[in-house]
Amino acid sequence: MKTFLAAMLLVGWVGAPALGQAGGGRPNILFIIADDASMQTFGAYGGTMIETPAVDRLATGGAVFRNAYNCNPKCAPARACLVTGRYSWQLEAACDHFCHFPAKFTFYPHLLMEAGFHVGLTGKGWGPGTYDTEFNPAGPAYDEIKLDPPYKGINAIDYAANFEAFLDRKPEEKPFCFWLGTYEPHRAYEKDSWKREGMRLDSAVVPPFYPDNDIIRGDLLDYAIEVKWFDRHVGLAIEALEKRGLLDNTLILVTSDHGMPFPRVKGQLYEEGFHVPLIAYWKGVVQPGRIVDDFVSFPDVAPTIMEAVGLAPHGQMTGKSFLDLLRSPKSGQVDPSRDHVLLGKERHDTGRADETGTDLGYPVRAIRTKEFLYVHNIKPNLWPVGNPEYGFRNCDGSPTKDYLVRLKPEDADYRYFLMCFDKRPEEELYQIQKDPNCMENLAGNPEYATLKVRLREQMERELTDQKDPRTLGNGDLFDKYPYVGNPFDYSKKPRTRPRPKEDTP
Repeated sequence: MKTFLAAMLLVGWVGAPALGQAGGGRPNILFIIADDASMQTFGAYGGTMIETPAVDRLATGGAVFRNAYNCNPKCAPARACLVTGRYSWQLEAACDHFCHFPAKFTFYPHLLMEAGFHVGLTGKGWGPGTYDTEFNPAGPAYDEIKLDPPYKGINAIDYAANFEAFLDRKPEEKPFCFWLGTYEPHRAYEKDSWKREGMRLDSAVVPPFYPDNDIIRGDLLDYAIEVKWFDRHVGLAIEALEKRGLLDNTLILVTSDHGMPFPRVKGQLYEEGFHVPLIAYWKGVVQPGRIVDDFVSFPDVAPTIMEAVGLAPHGQMTGKSFLDLLRSPKSGQVDPSRDHVLLGKERHDTGRADETGTDLGYPVRAIRTKEFLYVHNIKPNLWPVGNPEYGFRNCDGSPTKDYLVRLKPEDADYRYFLMCFDKRPEEELYQIQKDPNCMENLAGNPEYATLKVRLREQMERELTDQKDPRTLGNGDLFDKYPYVGNPFDYSKKPRTRPRPKEDTP
């Protein structure tokens, strides 16, 4: 990565004025978020499937955070952490997917509106779910301008043009706060769009938890095209700021809500699901070419933005501002206390049941340190991706999923189905530096017994301090919050494949 950034600096996209020479007055905020883009897809993080020049230019001119995490790897709960500055398990119903956002919480874009900022949103803000406020938690929508998408899976909202329309309506004296949220690379995709794009199957990078075949490779390339579309709008947004002379006094944050919409990634507590890109650009404040190793989490974003514009973080915000990391000239580890993050999930999508009821969550808590990921699957009797008879609904439909769920125990690739959809042990432990894809569970290895106990005790101590209902013994309330999406018809019970042998009575 250092070699990449050094090379990009030679391109000379932006200069590096002395620290503190940003434009006067309150800075503008441009928050850019992809929908379901894995960190390693981007060139700044070593991605090779496609070029992402706009995101990489921001990385060259700013800071690349190598240890940013989303707290809860699904769209609505991850975004709820962003807008509130709270940990997922502190958000009541908003810890779940497809929820009604509790009215008791406030959102940083609304706070900035009250403070005199011109605030807006295009594309996907917080969601899916419902809320009581007049505007989406991410702000008032600017979605009027449409375009003719190049592929069927791409949304017709012209994100960059709507951002320009927002800027054109901005009163000259007001700073702005804008949320640019693409719907890409969320599924569905136009199948085999990679062929029209002139891509080659051998350019796809297949993770080791999938079989390497043309179906998987083609699906990955269709996904990559939509990441490229996201990057295009990042570039157009930067151009819009440059044309208006606003770039020099704008803090830009670029991220994704979680990893790609593929089995074992989206919605799952493995590394690619919750380890997200985070790039910060702020001319004169964030020195170019920095690589930051401190651990930051989505609850930290809202207090950072509040402090960056000169406001105290709201009292509800339990995340910790990383403004000091943005201002520091150092690379590597800046704050030694930022050496881990906590992660978790409750109910994501429908399609999970046992004898106690339906629409149950799959509760998990985890701690990620520099070297290790410890995962506590609190109810390992449940199916982590939803029940097989309901179609493993906590995994988006795709050619990759179709291939995997049709495998039978006698098939050579059946182990990949088990890795992606089978039940999991109560405890998992992975040595991330050696095993970034979480393939070898060390939880049962006696050599790591002491470490495993220490990590679990640290995790539960901090969760207790944060009043996590699950850790305090009242976690089933997360299953009782109303699901506000389309209810799943359990009477149909579609069978996608036979149950694994070990689950057959």
